[in-house]
Amino acid sequence: MIEFLSANMAPIMFLGLVCFLLMGYSVAFSLGACGLAFGFLGIELGLLPPALIQALPLRIFGIMQNDTLLAIPFFTFMGLILERSGMAEDLLDTIGQLFGPIRGGLAFAVIFVGAMLAATTGVVAASVISMGLISLPIMLRYGYDRRIASGVIAASGTLAQIIPPSLVLIIMADQLGKSVGDLYKGAFIPGFVLTGLYVGFIVLVAIFRPTWVPALPKEARTIREDNGDSGLPSLGLLALLSTALAVTFAKTRPEGTPTDELIVVSMCVGVGVAFVLSVLNKALGLKLLSRMAERVTFVLIPPLALIFLVLGTIFLGIATPTEGGAMGAVGALIMAVSRQRLSMNLMRQAMDSTMKLSCFVVFILIGSTVFSLTFQGVDGPHWVEHLLTSLPGGQVGFLIVVNILIFVLAFFLDFFELSFIVVPLLGPVADKLGIDLVWFGVLLAVNMQTSFMHPPFGFALFYLRSVAPTKDYKDRVTGKMTAKVTTGEIYWGSVPFVIIQIIMVALIIAFPALVSGGLGKQEAINVDNVQIEAQQDPEGAVADPTLGMDAPASEAGASAAEEDPMAAFKDLPKEGSKP
Repeated sequence: MIEFLSANMAPIMFLGLVCFLLMGYSVAFSLGACGLAFGFLGIELGLLPPALIQALPLRIFGIMQNDTLLAIPFFTFMGLILERSGMAEDLLDTIGQLFGPIRGGLAFAVIFVGAMLAATTGVVAASVISMGLISLPIMLRYGYDRRIASGVIAASGTLAQIIPPSLVLIIMADQLGKSVGDLYKGAFIPGFVLTGLYVGFIVLVAIFRPTWVPALPKEARTIREDNGDSGLPSLGLLALLSTALAVTFAKTRPEGTPTDELIVVSMCVGVGVAFVLSVLNKALGLKLLSRMAERVTFVLIPPLALIFLVLGTIFLGIATPTEGGAMGAVGALIMAVSRQRLSMNLMRQAMDSTMKLSCFVVFILIGSTVFSLTFQGVDGPHWVEHLLTSLPGGQVGFLIVVNILIFVLAFFLDFFELSFIVVPLLGPVADKLGIDLVWFGVLLAVNMQTSFMHPPFGFALFYLRSVAPTKDYKDRVTGKMTAKVTTGEIYWGSVPFVIIQIIMVALIIAFPALVSGGLGKQEAINVDNVQIEAQQDPEGAVADPTLGMDAPASEAGASAAEEDPMAAFKDLPKEGSKP
């Protein structure tokens, strides 16, 4: 029996974790309990050294000292303040009026605002609930198909998981040992390509099923000129001028500038020009711009400025993601004050929700650390590595199997649990197969996005269900009875967008430059030009440049063991082993 446990401790431990989860225990405590139980069992059976448990406090203190994780409460707080300050309502109203005259205009507005909220909040719940409360009644009022309306709202809200500043990318970077900034840069282009695919789907629906996505009737378009004109020509001229200046500025940038940096900085220039022209027009009373042009400019500029404050400073290397999150939180407070919507009640709600989410993440991280410590002690990573590297097809076979595994697990686990349980097991194997971990992290993040969408456990579907009408109701504008939205309609509406997300995964695998194009080019190092200079002490002995200080080998080894607690017990002989 002991021989069987010794040979199969890793798979038994993983199976034990699955049993804990299936019994309904919380993920954080299931991970911790499983790690401690198998750790003590391994020590009692002589399979693990007692030094294993002694390394646990160092691991937990390492979590407490991780500055990167501070970005999670900062970005969460920023998103909650923006969501409660009415920014989503203003954006949806304005963009809905802008796209209203065309078929599918309200759906386009929801997708566009979803991308804007994703780039400013990074919180799925806030985006889905805001758009569900504001846009869903309007879409139902004017005859949108319930499945299309539900699906586009839920899918647009989940863009917050892939468009920076995404919380899942912060956790993914921590688990893969990569920079958060690199994952943000890598996810920038795929996020907006996915947004474009959503838009393309609505275009096809508008062409082949026009009755599903009707245009707004003329009486519903409230932003008009005194003579009844829409005011779109002046808005188009302003957009054309701003775009031309942004493109001109982009061409002046040095060759080799990362794509994401080029997009953000050029967008900032174009937006700044549009804002200055609108302010001058209003201050001087020139009346060169229509009401629509002024409304769109003054509603869009603040969130775009916040996007540059957060992402621009990160991409330009001015701030770390944690510092960018802090600036974003301050910017959100300033926006709320400028709208006169900041109150103590709003602050209390935002801080309470931020604290709950942050504690949730930290508890799961501590539990996953306990589990991974024991799992490494029983050579679990080697078992996983052998299991996955023996798959046929090399890198492609590995990627196919991993993405199918993540997609299936996403039916039952959310992205936090997948990031803490599955990603640490897959990262080392991907690295050994020669897969770039930044690219791999973005690929998994796009795949994990489906965990919010696919029935019956998608959280975005639950968020939308909580705000969608459950009974027939009388519309307050038209006075007509409007049918309720059923859970089945919400589920069926999500299916096309889950398929689009799977297509996006395939595009990233087929075209890796979608991710690597945002990272910039790394300068090649010519090893022939590398020189090592060693200083000579007064007595004529040459100092070892690799040590930096005179220390015995035993002290150097002790220092290395303190930096890596796993090294402390890996070198220890197991009880009962022969010399």
